[in-house]
Amino acid sequence: MSWGTDLWDQFDNLSLHTNRGIDVLDKYANFLRDRVAIETEYAGKLRRLVKNYQPKKKEEEDNEFTSRQAFRNLLKEVGDLAGQREVVSETLQLQIIQGVTLLSKTLREDRKKCLNDGTVLQQTLSAQLSSLERAKRNYDKAYRDSEKAVENHKKADMDFNLSRAEVERYKNIMTSKIQQSDDAKNEYANQLQKTNNLQQQHYGTLLPAVFNRLQELDEKRTRGIREFIIGAADVESSVAPIIARCMEGIVKAGESINEQEDSLKVIERYQSGFQPPADIPFEDLSKMDSSIATQSNYSSVTYNHLTIKGTISGPKFKKPRGGILNSIFGSNKNSLTADGQKEDFSDLPPNQQRKKLQAKIAELQHKVDQETNTRDGLMKMKIVYEANSSLGNPMTVEGQLNESEHELEKLKNDLKKYQGYLDKANQLQVVNNSPQSNRNQLQNGHRTSRHSNGSASADDHNDGDDQPDDAGSLSSSASPESGLGTSHTSLPGSGQGSANENAMGEETCYETEVELLQPLGTCRALYPFEATSEGSIPMNEGEELQVIENDQGDGWTRVRRANNSNGWDEGFVPTSYIECTLFA
Repeated sequence: MSWGTDLWDQFDNLSLHTNRGIDVLDKYANFLRDRVAIETEYAGKLRRLVKNYQPKKKEEEDNEFTSRQAFRNLLKEVGDLAGQREVVSETLQLQIIQGVTLLSKTLREDRKKCLNDGTVLQQTLSAQLSSLERAKRNYDKAYRDSEKAVENHKKADMDFNLSRAEVERYKNIMTSKIQQSDDAKNEYANQLQKTNNLQQQHYGTLLPAVFNRLQELDEKRTRGIREFIIGAADVESSVAPIIARCMEGIVKAGESINEQEDSLKVIERYQSGFQPPADIPFEDLSKMDSSIATQSNYSSVTYNHLTIKGTISGPKFKKPRGGILNSIFGSNKNSLTADGQKEDFSDLPPNQQRKKLQAKIAELQHKVDQETNTRDGLMKMKIVYEANSSLGNPMTVEGQLNESEHELEKLKNDLKKYQGYLDKANQLQVVNNSPQSNRNQLQNGHRTSRHSNGSASADDHNDGDDQPDDAGSLSSSASPESGLGTSHTSLPGSGQGSANENAMGEETCYETEVELLQPLGTCRALYPFEATSEGSIPMNEGEELQVIENDQGDGWTRVRRANNSNGWDEGFVPTSYIECTLFA
C-alpha cells in the first residue's frame, strides 16, 4: 500500500487531503485551548468559592464544633480539587497543546516542501512535453516541405521548357528541405526519447517519492492525534486518584460530624455553673411584719430572676449577675482586658471563668516555653562568643539576654497570677457545687442554710442583715456521711419545724442510710477525679463503681466501691466524669 504507486495521478487530491488533515490537527489544538480555558476558569472559581466561604476571624470560636470542622475540611478538599484542575490545565497546556502546535507547524512545513518538489517535477515534465510537441510540429512541417520540394523537383525535371539552371535550383531546394526534414526528424526522435525517459523517471521514481513523503506526513499527523488524545486522557487519569482522595476526604469530613459531641460542646461553652432557682416559698403575711415580708419577697424574686438570667444568657447579663458573683466570690477590682472583661474573668459565670483562665494559662505557658528557648539560645551564643571572640562580641548578646530574662520573669509572674486565679475559681466552684451543699439547697423546695448543729434556718430574713441564700449555702460544710444531707423520706414543707424535729429527721435519715442501698447500676470513670470537697470520693480513670443514687439535677452522682479495709466506700462524684449503665 503506497500512495506513490496507487495514487500516481492524484497529486491535486493528495494536496487537498493533507491540507484538510492538518486543519483537523489545528482544530483539535483549538479544542484543547478552549478546554484549558474552561479548566482554568473552573479552578479559579473554585478557589474564589473556597476563599469566600472561609471562616471569618469572628467565627473562629465556633471551629470546635464538628460540623464547622467538617465544613472547613470540605473547603480544604475543594481547594485541593481546584489544584488538581489547575494541574490538568497546566499539563495540557505545556505538554499536549504545545506538542500539537509544534507538530502542526512541522507538518505544514514538510507538506509545503513536498508540494514544491512535486510542482517542480510536474513543471519539468510539462516543459519536456512541450519540447516534444514543438519538435513534433517542426518535424511535421519539415517533412511536408521536403515532400513538396521533391514534387516540385520532379515537375521541373519533366518540364522541358525550363533551363537546366532552373532544374538545378529545384534540386538544391529539394535537397535542402530533405536535410531539414531529417534534422527535424532526428530532433523529434531525440525529444521523444528524452520525454519518455523523463516520464518514466517522473512516474516511476520522483513523483512516487514525493507522494510517499506525503503519506508519511499524513500518517505522522494521524498518529500524533492518536497519541495526543491518549495523552490528554492520561493527564486526566493521573489526577483521578488525587481527586478520588479529595472525594474520600469530603466523605470523611461528613462522617466526622457528631451531633452529640456538638451538643456537649454547646453545654461546655454556655454552661454558667449556676444552679437552677428553687421554688419560691409561700410566705404567710399574717404571721410576719408586712414591711419585712415585702422586702423578703422582693429579695427572693430578685434572686431567682438573676439565677435564671445567669443560667440562660449569663455572658450578656452582666450588671445583675455582678451582685450575685460579688456576694459569692467577693469583690474583684481588677483591671479590664482588651475585650472589656476583668483580668481574672470574675465577671463571667464560673464555668466560663475557668475555661477562660485555663486558655490564658495555656497561652502563657506556651509563651514561657518560647521565651525559655530564646533565652537558652542567647546563653549558648554568649558562651560561644566568650570562647571565641572572633565569632562575635559577647556584649552584643548581653542586652538581648537581659531583656529576655526580664520578659521571662514577667511571663512567669503572670502565669503564677493566673494559676492563682484558677485555683481560687476551682475552690469556689468546689464549695458551690459540693454534693452536700447542692442537696441542702434543694431541701424542702427552697434554699436553706445549715448551722453547725444541723438545724435549718428558714427565717434568716428576720435578722438585721438580709443576705442571699447562696452565702449560707457556701458556708455549709456538711457531708453526706454526717447525716445532714437531704433525706428521701423528709416531707415537703418541714423546713419550718423546730431544731429538735430537724435533728430527729436527720437522725432517721442517717439510720436509714447506714444500710447498704441496692445499686441502681454501674458506672465507669472517664477521667480521674480528686476529691476536694466533703462528701465526695476520688476515682481513677477507667475505675468501675456502683451507682446507688442518680443525679438529682445538681451535677453529682452517688457511687460506691469495694474497700478491703472497711468494706465499702460511698460518696459523690461529678456526673460528667462517669459513664453510667443502669440496670433494667
